[in-house]
Amino acid sequence: MSVIHRRSDETDAVQVPAHHDQSTWFDRALATLRIAFGITFLWAFLDKTFALGFHTGYDQEGNLDRFGDAAWINGASPTEGFLSFAIPENNPFKGFFNGLAGSAVVDWLFMLGLLGIGVTLLLGVAMRIGTAAGALMYAFMYAAALPLENNPVVDDHLVGIIVMAVLALGAAGTTWGLGHWWNRTEVVENHPVLR
Repeated sequence: MSVIHRRSDETDAVQVPAHHDQSTWFDRALATLRIAFGITFLWAFLDKTFALGFHTGYDQEGNLDRFGDAAWINGASPTEGFLSFAIPENNPFKGFFNGLAGSAVVDWLFMLGLLGIGVTLLLGVAMRIGTAAGALMYAFMYAAALPLENNPVVDDHLVGIIVMAVLALGAAGTTWGLGHWWNRTEVVENHPVLR
């Protein structure tokens, strides 16, 4: 089906496919979703790095200590608290996650993952790698949250995995991002996994 648009200076009708407007709005919706998730990952990185007080930065008594001892830049582990104390007792993977707590390698992988995923999503570049890493991070967090409290199957981490797949499959980096430019670079044309 086509929609006919008339210009006042022309007598001939210009036909534009009706799905063009829907496609444009869908691309913008995907771009908005990509940017929102990019901000989420990047903010988590910044909060854990500097203890900005939005989730990180509170001491044992609940007092806020921005840029204090809880900041990764001051030597705190961004994973130790969660992996040591937040895993439910009846989680089948509790021992595995507790064993990872406080490991410098796990801390670096986690923080570089947050930063890398956030940047790729915000810029719309390297979407395949960024969304795959995002889905993997969400999968680990989903496993750490088992058994789920509010729903026996679906929680926000599983929804995050689905969103990462949709962003990757929907070429979300090409609208309001650098995806078109990135995908035309020589290195990406030679190595499509970098798209």
